[in-house]
Amino acid sequence: MGDKDSDGSPGAAQTTSAAGGPLDLNLLRTFLAVYRSGSFTSAARLLGLSQPTVTTQIRALERQLDRELFERLPRGVAPAPFADALAARIVDPLDALAAVTGHGGPLDGAPAGPVHLAGPAEMLCHCALPALAPLVEKGVRLRVSTGLTDPLLDELRAGRHDLVIATARPRGRSLHAVPLADEEFVLVAAESWAERIGGPDRIAAEGPAVLHGVPLVTYAEDLPIARRYWRHVFGKRLTREASVTVPDLRGVLSAVIAGAGFSVLPRYLCRDALAAGSLVLLHDPQDAPINTGYLVQRPGSADNPHVALVRDRLIQSARAW
Repeated sequence: MGDKDSDGSPGAAQTTSAAGGPLDLNLLRTFLAVYRSGSFTSAARLLGLSQPTVTTQIRALERQLDRELFERLPRGVAPAPFADALAARIVDPLDALAAVTGHGGPLDGAPAGPVHLAGPAEMLCHCALPALAPLVEKGVRLRVSTGLTDPLLDELRAGRHDLVIATARPRGRSLHAVPLADEEFVLVAAESWAERIGGPDRIAAEGPAVLHGVPLVTYAEDLPIARRYWRHVFGKRLTREASVTVPDLRGVLSAVIAGAGFSVLPRYLCRDALAAGSLVLLHDPQDAPINTGYLVQRPGSADNPHVALVRDRLIQSARAW
């Protein structure tokens, strides 16, 4: 075995195999790709290898170290404690070597590649892209994709995106996520409907039954946002069908402003309409439901300096969302 501290992590001596010889550099590169991407399949794509080759190399490294490096999960892998310690020792030297040999990203003086950003269409268009406009003027290139969180995180692991705005914290330890912003959900309608039902005061006094007969405009047939609002605020199950469904909250907003009915929307999306009076806040509970969004970075994407610029700009600007 190689030298180890009392907790089983590689010690101060040079990282070696269980037999005492130096470890194969290619195996360490493959290990780091799996560690960063969270799956053998994603690592294979990043390295340009087949998945069986990656699996074989990881097994060879585990035999050399006499240690299990990854726990196999239904989706991907999770690093063992020994893998965390090994990655901490080799990440800087391997990244430095990759930069010198030209395999780790653009060399000094070469143009940075585009930053691939993905997330919910509404938050990207309403919040993120306006915040990133100054960076585009300075030469940052963006490639933006929209979609649901789980598929986007799978694509992130596979190397298709550099950054993803996620509506939930990723499971496992293979992806680095930081809280970005809290979405507060509000119950709204156009002024015409607010007047017809008696306004916020009547809802506060009599509850959600006041909205019986008012059309519901929502994101999807299963009413995900509205159901959550009803359960959190009113303590009741929402039992009704939507009159209008639009798989884009900006479309829901437009329909509600035009008088199609009521809806539950993120406050950031309808803040301007509320200020202008084209929407009315129907209820103002002390504890409104919120959802925390996270900014998730692809492992191994730090070689593009513009990724850090976009990440830092989003984190800074999200304080005002």
